[in-house]
Amino acid sequence: MQIAYIRVMKNEVFISIYLDTRRSKSNGKYPVKLRVFTTNPRVQKLYPTKYEYTDKEFDSIWNTLKPRKEFKHHRKQLLDIEDNATEISKEMEYFDFTLFEKKYFRNNGEGSDVFYHYGKTIESLIKYKQLGTASNYRLSEKSIKKYLKDKTGKEIDKLHFKEITINWLKDYESYMVDANNRSYTTVSMYLRALRTLFNNAIKDKDIESTIYPFGDGKYVIPASQNIKKALSKADLKSLFHSKPLTPEQEKAKDFWFFSYACNGMNIKDIALLKWGNIKGETIEFYRSKTKNTSKSKLKPVQIILNDFTKQTIEKYGSSNKERDQLIFPFIMNGKSDLENFNKIKNFTKFINQNLKKLAISNGITGDISTYWARHSFATNAVRLGASMEFVSEALSHNNLKTTQSYFAGFEEDSKIEIMEKLMAF
Repeated sequence: MQIAYIRVMKNEVFISIYLDTRRSKSNGKYPVKLRVFTTNPRVQKLYPTKYEYTDKEFDSIWNTLKPRKEFKHHRKQLLDIEDNATEISKEMEYFDFTLFEKKYFRNNGEGSDVFYHYGKTIESLIKYKQLGTASNYRLSEKSIKKYLKDKTGKEIDKLHFKEITINWLKDYESYMVDANNRSYTTVSMYLRALRTLFNNAIKDKDIESTIYPFGDGKYVIPASQNIKKALSKADLKSLFHSKPLTPEQEKAKDFWFFSYACNGMNIKDIALLKWGNIKGETIEFYRSKTKNTSKSKLKPVQIILNDFTKQTIEKYGSSNKERDQLIFPFIMNGKSDLENFNKIKNFTKFINQNLKKLAISNGITGDISTYWARHSFATNAVRLGASMEFVSEALSHNNLKTTQSYFAGFEEDSKIEIMEKLMAF
């Protein structure tokens, strides 16, 4: 039995090879297992191995100081299993069974393989229903694999973290922007996912921090351009009073303005609204985006219902108004997370496609999407006199700087009016 001392007060990890004699196999032998036991909390887990012996065989191999020649090889293989488990536990500052299992069951070399970490991260994100983020990681991995294929002329299925150097990242950026005409925003999104993998691998002691290629004096991920995505007051008025040419345009317009009037609520949160979220003259909900990222600062968003939002709910809301039922039934209770994720994605695409057509036919920019509703709300609220703090609270931001990035500035008429008032002594 080996003991791994972990830096947790009064906690020890005992690791041993164990013959599980609770139930024999059809051949009369018992399975050999790896036993991991922690004292604080008291938890025991048994992990399977490929070995099986009778009581007598196990005693001859394991419970003797000098096994006979024919058993020495078996003894060495079991010692290797025990030693490997002990080394994994000793690398951990705080013992965690989930992390231990992740490292114990993977193949040699996988801990330093970038694509292995992409797979495990995507798997974890899907497990915890962060399907949008999982999709971003998939796109990031796919982009890097395509870059390697175009560069080497062959499919690459393994990539060591140490291969990703400052120059490698510069070449990838040039390949994306110059050779493939991709935006710096896309490059930023993909490389921020890769940087997270680096940070997690270092934290889990899978790689050394000395090979980290990001940061000041190294490679700096390009900041995405802050493109202003807010409609002016005049464009908002024009779009609101426009006459849709099709029922699809009408529905797209209604939901875009519903988002705008609900503090720029994103389509996923609209899709997840239930009748129980309506409390009198308000809607109260938690943003799905912050449920996993800001749990320590989680607070409900409160939206004041107005005539338009009430009419939209009346127009498109389901007839079943029980508290646990969805208000807008374009996704379904009981469906899988992936099915609902795709339905929300398709509905967002439906809004964007039809709203663009409506906007263009009314002389408004066609570069408009559901995301513009959130920026338009923030910008026009400030232009109407709301404080940045008020808008920050309405958007459920934890950082005022994030809110400021949504503000598209003041319109020319407002600037002229302010400058004239400055001299009105």
